[in-house]
Parts: sequence; structure tokens; C-alpha cells
Amino acid sequence: MKLPLIIAVLATLLFTPAAQKKTAWTGLVSNGFKGDAISFDISADGKRLENLTFKGYWRCSGKLEEITMGPEKSFPIANGRIAKAITEPEGGGSTAFRFDLNAIIQGKTASGTLRINLNGLSCDTYLLKWTANTK
Repeated sequence: MKLPLIIAVLATLLFTPAAQKKTAWTGLVSNGFKGDAISFDISADGKRLENLTFKGYWRCSGKLEEITMGPEKSFPIANGRIAKAITEPEGGGSTAFRFDLNAIIQGKTASGTLRINLNGLSCDTYLLKWTANTK
């Protein structure tokens, strides 16, 4: 009698959205420096872009610097689109990082723009155009 119950519990766990995995995306920046790249995850339910990471160059106080960074927060996805700026820390004023993301996600391809800046130190990637894919 316990075997059908165990099978039912396992089936529920395997086929619920929580058991689905997020998808990993990688892409390149077309108008930045050679090798500038972007990566992120899309949540299993398709409602959030998480773990956004930019690896490349920005200008900071007049100097070119290589960075790897992204926000800790996630971006909401609505109808395959993202249009949001995240400031970390919130209320950080001129010392806060600003991550401005616009994206369209269609199937296994995504494209958009990203800008990261830190006004207090005159650091800016400027507006970067990118495309990304998932496997």
C-alpha cells in the first residue's frame, strides 16, 4: 500500500514548477570592447532574470578598467520583456551602482541594452547592446 503513495509523492515533486531548473544564458556585447560579455539565468517560471553578470570594460574617472559585476537583485520579466533599473544599495545616492537593463526574450534568444554606472566616481559602461542565447 505504501508503494503507490511513494510514487505519487515522487511524481508530484518531479513535475512541479519548483522542480524545474532555471536556464543559463550567455552572450556578447556588440558595441563595447572586444570580449565584453553578459550572462544571466532565467528562473524556472520565466518571471525573473537573475544573476546578471557583465564582464568587460568601463571608464572610471577617465581610466579604462576591467570589471566583473552585476546586481544581487533580479529583474522582473513580463511578456518576454524587461525594462528596469536596479540601484544597489537602494537610496545609496551618488555612491550606488545603477544597473539599467532593457531586454526582449524570444525562445532561446535574447537581446537588449545594458548600462552600469556609478556616478560618484564617474564610472560608466555607457549604453551597451548585447545578444544572448541559451542551449
